Amino acid sequence: MASRPQVLEARIARIKTALAALGPLRPGTLSEQYNVCGTAGCRCKADPPQKHGPYYQVSFTWHGQSHSEFVRREDVATVRQQVLRYQRLRSLIDAWIATALELAQWQRHEARANHEKSPAIARVLPKTGARRRRSANASRPRTP
Repeated sequence: MASRPQVLEARIARIKTALAALGPLRPGTLSEQYNVCGTAGCRCKADPPQKHGPYYQVSFTWHGQSHSEFVRREDVATVRQQVLRYQRLRSLIDAWIATALELAQWQRHEARANHEKSPAIARVLPKTGARRRRSANASRPRTP
């Protein structure tokens, strides 16, 4: 049976393989919108309104800036797949980080356990700094 660290390292290897196989991706959310125009008497102002659309838009934040792009109807399926791949990327990265943290914890635990098993090695350090001076009275024997 494989040890826990081996299992964790194998999981990380599978995550790396899955990351390499993702393909084209893009961040954001794909939304479907319906609009109302400004033309008087248009069907979008009827009761009930029949709004224009659907129009598709992908919105995302990159380097702290919001971005929004319109998507052509014929590109919606491709963009949807790219957004799903990006979500998969994020989940794989989260899984990698969680696994790496668990592996690091196991390695620290093992290192601590191995350190405690090894005999204590006494280190003799050279004395540095000023030595304590004895007073003249300290060298004389005490008399009762």
